[in-house]
Amino acid sequence: MTPRSQVAGCGAYLPERILTNHELALRLDTSDEWIRQRTGIGERRVAAPGELTSDLAVRAAERALSAAGMSGSDLDLLVVATTTPDNTFPATAARVQARLGMRRGAAFDVQAVCAGFIFALSVADNALRLGQARTALVIGAETFSRILDWEDRGTCVLFGDGAGALLLRAVPAEAPGGRFILSNHLHSDGRQYDILYVDGGPSSTRSTGVLRMEGREVFRLAVQHLSSVVDEALTANDLTAADIDWLVPHQANSRIIDCMGRKLGLSQDKVVITIEHHANTSAASIPLALAEGLADGRVKPGQLLLMEAMGGGLTWGAAVVRL
Repeated sequence: MTPRSQVAGCGAYLPERILTNHELALRLDTSDEWIRQRTGIGERRVAAPGELTSDLAVRAAERALSAAGMSGSDLDLLVVATTTPDNTFPATAARVQARLGMRRGAAFDVQAVCAGFIFALSVADNALRLGQARTALVIGAETFSRILDWEDRGTCVLFGDGAGALLLRAVPAEAPGGRFILSNHLHSDGRQYDILYVDGGPSSTRSTGVLRMEGREVFRLAVQHLSSVVDEALTANDLTAADIDWLVPHQANSRIIDCMGRKLGLSQDKVVITIEHHANTSAASIPLALAEGLADGRVKPGQLLLMEAMGGGLTWGAAVVRL
């Protein structure tokens, strides 16, 4: 019978530097109240000079491996979701692979911006189901502070740096409890390419630019697409919203998170929310949120999780996981 992917460990890492709304207000035409009312964000973490995306990824990965009682040498597959790689090439995953002591299998990056973790999770899940790997580490890691226009109050207040990781292992589909990834659902629409992007890049210029976003349109499409993919995920598994124990959403905006919680009929204490302290960490936000929920005991083994995210591209997706 086809094996399934079970979560064996989770880890997270945040840079030490905390940048508060009050600090931003000293150099921008903004305020703590303005940012909180529109986004729910109070502070964010910023990577130190010389601290790379791979550094964050390795720290999160080591904690996920430790939680599972495993080491890098046990891994068959490593997938890093990131929009902010260390270099144009090789993949950031290659550097992480070497530092973890992973000597077999494959390591590569996936780029789907804020939906990147869901995309990477789907890739790893498919590999385990097909028997191409027995263990896989999925990492979302970002240093978004490096691609922001720090004079644009409409975008620079939204993002932060961090990394989160999930370790997956193949288990028999008939294993008791059904604790595995039930399904993944991925979508993209390249017609919306220009509403959320970073200008520049090696094919168009010799340098990376900064983030550009049409905020209102992104918000509108986020609500639309996330609502649709959540319905798709529930239907695919013959579930209703009442079956979900936890919504673990991408931490983009508190209003979007609240909207999705209301759609599912979930009280706020059934939604893992970290945006106040993390801001939007792009591909890292879902595993960071899950790690926090596990660490404080809210999220428990055997519970049913719904994860969802939307990012530039546009890309969006959802995953249903029995933890």
